[in-house]
Amino acid sequence: MDKHKFQGKYRIESTRLKDYNYSRNGAYFVTICTKNSMQLFGSIVDQKLIPNRQAEVVTECWLDLPAHYTNCVLDKFIIMPNHVHGIIIIDNEIAETGLKLNNTIVATGLKPDKVVVETGLKPDKVVVVETGLKPVSTAGRVAKPYPLSEIIRGFKTFSARRINEYQNTRGKAFWQSRFFDHIIRNREELKRIRQYIIENPLKWELEKNNHENLFM
Repeated sequence: MDKHKFQGKYRIESTRLKDYNYSRNGAYFVTICTKNSMQLFGSIVDQKLIPNRQAEVVTECWLDLPAHYTNCVLDKFIIMPNHVHGIIIIDNEIAETGLKLNNTIVATGLKPDKVVVETGLKPDKVVVVETGLKPVSTAGRVAKPYPLSEIIRGFKTFSARRINEYQNTRGKAFWQSRFFDHIIRNREELKRIRQYIIENPLKWELEKNNHENLFM
């Protein structure tokens, strides 16, 4: 058994820790699956995703999150045919000061990595477009500690809206209603999860029908 797999360990019944404040500073590994695990984002060829337009929309919406949720810092992210994995770091000091420093270390002691989008897309050609996310006004506002659930809700809602507009399938459910999260506790775990995200396409053929392994 691969020691690097969670084997469902973090798939708690509610997928959320009871009484845990998900707006507090911390690093979170999230997995979001398509409705009924449909393969909607292209295909894996030679261990790399060949993305379609839907995958491009999802990537654009993900990269746009910090523009709308001021305490959101992005780390590693990958899009697969029927799910996405990503690391989101909640840093409320950034939201309060309006400053985003490359060497930001949140209260957990975890330092955000350079954003790497493992999608098959070239990051320098990804254009941030209108996503439907409500713009964040910085004029005279009190910084809001957006919880992880609200950030993911925005991502799912507006990526689905844009995809449905593209497909002419208005109102169609696109994502599963829930998402899966794991609180990253230390640097070693962060390193391991980053590596898992990067290597995800390599394991697709072996694990694409084993949904439990989607969550490590």
